[in-house]
Amino acid sequence: MAKYESSVKDIYATPERVYERLSNLSNLESLRERIQDPSTLDVLRQQVGEKVTDEQLEGFRKKLGEMVFTQDTVTIPVEQLGCDITLAIVEREEPKLIKLELQGAPIAANLWIQLLPGTAGCRMKVTLGADLNFFIKQMVGKKLQTGVERLAEMLSMLPY
Repeated sequence: MAKYESSVKDIYATPERVYERLSNLSNLESLRERIQDPSTLDVLRQQVGEKVTDEQLEGFRKKLGEMVFTQDTVTIPVEQLGCDITLAIVEREEPKLIKLELQGAPIAANLWIQLLPGTAGCRMKVTLGADLNFFIKQMVGKKLQTGVERLAEMLSMLPY
């Protein structure tokens, strides 16, 4: 299994508060509401700069609108595969670990969110483990590493 780890991110909230927010995926529903606000999109554009085009941001907003959130799952319709893919919480260890598993996808993958006490709040690291063959790993490995880093960055910026 290939592993991709983010750098450690500092969050200015207690591990208990961050865990409380991230261990219930229905809390992410508020992102959908916030992303509909044009001022939020403007702030997001400023933060990502030229790395992301307006078209990509609009696609993200649309995709976020199609997601279904429950306490334990986030389900995303994937048109290219003709099915839904679900990210489900399979393990919780309060207040330090949330383990998620990809379901309905052509590959097996897990995502760990690790939280540790820090000097000004908590520290977080995101790890992705994916069952990839050699050729797929060579094609998408760098993109997965970048994606894990961006996910950790996004999670570290959420209001806790």
